[in-house]
Amino acid sequence: MLKTDIKVPVDVPKDKVEEYLKNYNLATDGSGRLFLFAGDQKVEHLNDDFYGPGIDIEDNDPEHLFRIASKSKIGAFATQLGLIARYAMDYPDVNYIVKINSKTHLVKTSQMDPISTAWVDVEDVIRFKEQTGLKIVGVGYTIYPGSEYEYIMLREAAKIVNQAHRYGLIAVIWSYPRGKAVKDERDPHLIAGAAGLAACLGADFVKVNPPKNAEGKEEAELLKEAVLAAGRTKVICAGGKSVEAKEFLQKLYDQIQVGVAGNATGRNIHQKPLEEAIRFCNAIYAITVKNYTVDEAMKIYEGKMSL
Repeated sequence: MLKTDIKVPVDVPKDKVEEYLKNYNLATDGSGRLFLFAGDQKVEHLNDDFYGPGIDIEDNDPEHLFRIASKSKIGAFATQLGLIARYAMDYPDVNYIVKINSKTHLVKTSQMDPISTAWVDVEDVIRFKEQTGLKIVGVGYTIYPGSEYEYIMLREAAKIVNQAHRYGLIAVIWSYPRGKAVKDERDPHLIAGAAGLAACLGADFVKVNPPKNAEGKEEAELLKEAVLAAGRTKVICAGGKSVEAKEFLQKLYDQIQVGVAGNATGRNIHQKPLEEAIRFCNAIYAITVKNYTVDEAMKIYEGKMSL
């Protein structure tokens, strides 16, 4: 069932409202919640997350990401335009979100405040979509509030969100406080500010890192401030490093209960062998989109129950 009560941003032209609603519903499977399969780490983390102890050897092949995305229940697969161009001819049924900017992790904050600027623009994405007929539903862009270069990224992000809406695409902002001016990247109040900043940019969804308490532990309750601060921009949480399946699904379930509208998960999925990764995607989808319990989702992951 398609979600029909979506507040369409007024920077979406009237002749693009239907396209925007179609893309929004494709990305959220009509639920209003976004399960984003994050495949942008091939740049962000280079090969650190794709090869080594505890990582299935299949993960070193970029096509592993596309195999998972094509065989699993996800909302959309986010990765760079170039990677989509190399593989999507074999995976045309996937919903794609083009990650507009990316940077590696090699230059540390101690050396230089982070900056990540656009590789392509929205017009490039639209031309690519029209040329290929692929199901490109939106674009994504990372900002680093607190960086001395934030003004460059904020200006680009604002234009990208506005341009995406002009073409009926959804826009997702990755909002990560970072830089020498930032003392605690996971401070709940700061995370809320980063979410509200994405709302001011006009984003449809904002991806944040889950905040931590004074003891350094994640608590779902701490996300309530961010959800409220983001308003009509929906908050989704980064999945983070690989953890045990039930621990991850419980964290996701708890986040949904306090108003979080989904997740952007990469390592917890793609570091697994293909068949296991597919089952785990389906378990994540069950909680995010279908409101399943953690126990029900675990049965899907264990192959004891199907969606």
